[in-house]
Amino acid sequence: MADGIASWNPPAGIRALAFDLDGTLLDTLPDIADAANAMLRDLGRGEVHADIVRSYIGDGIPRLVKRLLVASRDGEPAIDAFERAHAIFQDHYFRHLDRYTRAYDGAREGVERMREAGLKLACVTNKAERFARPLLDAHFGTGAFDLVVGGDTLPRKKPDPLPFVHCCAQFDVAADELLVVGDSANDVDSARAAGCPVVCVPYGYTGGADVRSLGADAIVAGILQVAERLCIAQS
Repeated sequence: MADGIASWNPPAGIRALAFDLDGTLLDTLPDIADAANAMLRDLGRGEVHADIVRSYIGDGIPRLVKRLLVASRDGEPAIDAFERAHAIFQDHYFRHLDRYTRAYDGAREGVERMREAGLKLACVTNKAERFARPLLDAHFGTGAFDLVVGGDTLPRKKPDPLPFVHCCAQFDVAADELLVVGDSANDVDSARAAGCPVVCVPYGYTGGADVRSLGADAIVAGILQVAERLCIAQS
């Protein structure tokens, strides 16, 4: 596996890309951590450090809430406790969805370049659409992505291959023509299962894993570098 963008050559024939959201396009941790601690305060519990919240991100808000309640990546809280906490978290997060969230350096320019090159773009996230779409519109402009697949869009979400199979069908491309760009094992595992090439950024939310251990085709410096390589390859 290549260690960086300088040694990565994109596969021939890429016609579309599918990007993860949290930890790949946007640094959403500050607002998620604020909502998490607001929820914990409302429940009479102690707050947690943002690094703990970071390690729990990646499998959608319901799983994040469960992890916060049991203070572990595994385990299941009582159903009534989870339902109450989940509602509280969603209320806090929706009201302050984009207070501190920011696009990673080069992400906007990279997305713009790929659109100009005629590539189809999707965002595939385990975050519910009601949270994902406003964030994408705010940071990249309405319609910047041809397709948004949230954690509640389809019957199954990452690490299941269905989201990327769905992207291929919607874009009318073969699996090896859809490049997945993510930051976690969910992205790599679901892309592999769908038959898509996949690269990871080094700055995202890996759940505590070393990004080099995830099995991606390459670790790329960022979204702009992906665009530069793709545009060079297509020129």
